[in-house]
Amino acid sequence: MQIKRGFTVSVAALVLAGAATVAAAAEAPARTPPAATAPVAGAGPSAAIDPAFCGFDNRLTPPTIREGAAGNTVREAQCLLQLWGFYIGPGIDGAFGPLTTKATKAFQTSRGLTADGIIGPNTWTRLRNG
Repeated sequence: MQIKRGFTVSVAALVLAGAATVAAAAEAPARTPPAATAPVAGAGPSAAIDPAFCGFDNRLTPPTIREGAAGNTVREAQCLLQLWGFYIGPGIDGAFGPLTTKATKAFQTSRGLTADGIIGPNTWTRLRNG
């Protein structure tokens, strides 16, 4: 009998603790994901994206990429373009398509680079460092 009562008290304590946690979570303000914001083109780094998030390619200077490329190197470029406020499309998908080309050209123009839509060493340096 004693064991059963002790068990019942423990379960009741857990239920009450769980209810308090749920109530606290319900009162917390909702967070919107970074993709929900629309940065202004060329305005500077967007506070909505953490720069550390863009480290998809860990090479000092990633390879030159252009339209048709795909993979983590493209993801990093798209993330950095979005960080600087250039629209690359609805999301970072790792596919270098027409919208990424357009964003690359706009970024290159804003930084005084040749606007060819190809991300080579000079564009990588500016994407990563401003």
